[in-house]
Amino acid sequence: MTQVAYQINDRRDKDVIHHDEHWNLTTADQKLALYDLHRYGYRLLFVRHMLKGPVAVISQQDDIAAIYADGEVDLRPLITLRESH
Repeated sequence: MTQVAYQINDRRDKDVIHHDEHWNLTTADQKLALYDLHRYGYRLLFVRHMLKGPVAVISQQDDIAAIYADGEVDLRPLITLRESH
């Protein structure tokens, strides 16, 4: 890995948000939906702010899903995640 790549990784590490902070960014409807999905093994990965409100990205093993601000669950969202090392 080059020095530039190290600098980028260092910057990303500083921008990492703790899980509780992501949880606090979700709406009440998203929390209810995640409670329901938690029994199937889904867990919250992160929350992204979009024009229509926050989108909670969740996973169960290798399956990715999204919960929109109104609590609607999309089990097949068009989301591509970066690989973490």
